Amino acid sequence: MKFTARSLTLIENEMTAPQIGFISLGCPKALVDSERILTKLRSEGYIISPTYQDADLVVVNTCGFIDAAVEESLDSIGEALAENGRVIVTGCLGAREAEIRARHPQVLKVTGAHAIDEVVASVHEHLPPPHNPFLSLLPPQGIKLTPDHYAYLKISEGCNHRCTFCIIPSMRGDLVSRPVDDVMLEAERLANAGVKELLIVSQDTSAYGLDLKYQARDWKGRNVKTRFYDLAEALGDLGIWVRMHYVYPYPHVDEVIPLMADGKILPYLDIPFQHASPRILKLMKRPAASQNNLERIKAWRNICPDITLRSTFIVGFPGETEQEFEELLDFMTEAQLDRVGCFAYSPVKGAVANDLPDSIPEDIKQERLARFMAHQSEISEERLQRRVGRIETVLIDEVVEEGAVARSKADAPEIDGQVFIDGATHLKVGEFVDVQLEEADEHDMWGFLA
Repeated sequence: MKFTARSLTLIENEMTAPQIGFISLGCPKALVDSERILTKLRSEGYIISPTYQDADLVVVNTCGFIDAAVEESLDSIGEALAENGRVIVTGCLGAREAEIRARHPQVLKVTGAHAIDEVVASVHEHLPPPHNPFLSLLPPQGIKLTPDHYAYLKISEGCNHRCTFCIIPSMRGDLVSRPVDDVMLEAERLANAGVKELLIVSQDTSAYGLDLKYQARDWKGRNVKTRFYDLAEALGDLGIWVRMHYVYPYPHVDEVIPLMADGKILPYLDIPFQHASPRILKLMKRPAASQNNLERIKAWRNICPDITLRSTFIVGFPGETEQEFEELLDFMTEAQLDRVGCFAYSPVKGAVANDLPDSIPEDIKQERLARFMAHQSEISEERLQRRVGRIETVLIDEVVEEGAVARSKADAPEIDGQVFIDGATHLKVGEFVDVQLEEADEHDMWGFLA
């Protein structure tokens, strides 16, 4: 192999460039922040190190949403300090700098969430960038921490709601939407780079554009409003899977259901209902009565029978009576949701709900959580059984010794189920194939190539 002067310079720069270790914790929105930080650092010539030992400095992107996440973040900071010694902390827990420094006073810098420029400036301070970085080392789609065939696309930051169990607005601020042409440009780059599925994330996806007064922008010669429906419609033109997450149940969400029925975007909605009791929803400062939600679910399914509905709920919220918990179970029976997550209420430092009376004993919380999940497990399995015998398109996530592991249109990565295809070892990751479904349990399905 013959090396040119430029290739030798590139190799030399790679060998001498400072290396950054990175730990990314928390939700997909935090993952997107991590990707942006890494993209910026990589564009400046830094090398991303997979080990503590080779890194000159480590960045820890933390989560501070619930107590368990806080403890995981603090433990990760401690591990990075023990293994490397030079640590910059960012992310949601960064809003509680005193708490971090009380446990780990030797961290170099603490920033809050979405503080990309501040993190990069701190890296510059403690580990100056190399000379003559080559931007050509950076792929057009930037650095991604997901597999090549799917990516998270964050469309806004912050939230205007003040749910009593949540402290996200205190860490990430009020809603700040990205202009629609900016979002579409990133989406197009990802599609052109081979991404087959976009997962749309934010703190409140259906509020997208409210802060910008739904400003219209030019995209490909047409005016597109910075608005939930218009963005969904434009994304649908990319010809890849588009999956909507964190959709608050506003009335205008109804407008996107026909796009799903027409195959423009995936027939999938992730809507955090949180509870069904009007009194508990009021204490949570959540909108909508359960009956309104049941009527809308029915209407959505009339328009798009194949729609998959995912939601999350909290049991054991302060003041929740046994009757209100039973009301939640009745709602689940009526709603027949496909995918559900549930959490026992956990006090979060700084949350208004901590001051509510009539806290629920831990043993009752856990008993209700177990009953809820058992109840929903039966519903989920029954709904999956209805799909047995159908032929569906799936996206290959992994190929192992036994066959291929895929996801259907009903399955988001990491949180939903999988489709197992025995013996299909010849398939490629990121490939779409048709599968006849032949078996199901409460989470996953099995099938063979159609």
